[in-house]
Amino acid sequence: MNRKPVVAGQFYEAQVPRLKKQIEQYIDVKAKREDVLGIVAPHAGYMFSGKVAGSVYSRINFPDTFIIIGPNHHLIGMSPAIVTEGAWETPLGTVKIDVELAEKILADSEILEEDSLAHLGEHSIEVQIPFMQYLGGDFQIVPINMRDYDKKSCKNLGKSISKAVREVNKKVIIVASTDMTHYESQTMANKKDKLVIDEILKLSPLGMLETVEKYGVTMCGPGPTAIMLFACKNLGAKEAQLILYNTSGDIIGDYEQVVGYAGIIVK
Repeated sequence: MNRKPVVAGQFYEAQVPRLKKQIEQYIDVKAKREDVLGIVAPHAGYMFSGKVAGSVYSRINFPDTFIIIGPNHHLIGMSPAIVTEGAWETPLGTVKIDVELAEKILADSEILEEDSLAHLGEHSIEVQIPFMQYLGGDFQIVPINMRDYDKKSCKNLGKSISKAVREVNKKVIIVASTDMTHYESQTMANKKDKLVIDEILKLSPLGMLETVEKYGVTMCGPGPTAIMLFACKNLGAKEAQLILYNTSGDIIGDYEQVVGYAGIIVK
């Protein structure tokens, strides 16, 4: 699969000079970088979530491969779905898929399916890549998206990912692509998102999924976040840190219906 960008010119600038300038608004060149196992990063339009995404990517030492797990908003194709070969394009260039790692994850998982159709129109992985390209060096990706968030599936896929990572001689970071509460008041979004973030900071994937269900939190990527946490815990994660949280209301001043964005590192 050689995937072309589908939200360039919508979620982020399509022209290279303008895209670089856009990203430069949101990164912190003075931030101290560190080794991490996983991150949570948002995937909205850069105008809204770019500051949070940039704050996270500014803090990490870049790996050989990013495993990027995102929700399937359009509910098209198989779930969960991986692509094991080819490349993804953005205005900043082409990133190859890590065939070795992707094939190992697919071979070990009981639930994962090879399906490029599920990825063709989905933005949740695509919007992560320009930040990676701007800040990183030579890296590859493994794209996975999903729409089924039951606990057993998340735990299974987290186990398959961590097993594959152990088997390759590469530095890997697992990215959970998610926005937080959608279209509620600022007060309610802050309250609900804090409950979820607290569980993530406790490295509790089951607690996070139960909190989302109990309080009706409308984050779009609880599954990807749980999978990242399961995998990182299997790989020895000891702590998580909230780098930045804000909402669309903080950007445009409309606090009646906001979307929340959280940037978190796991190490």
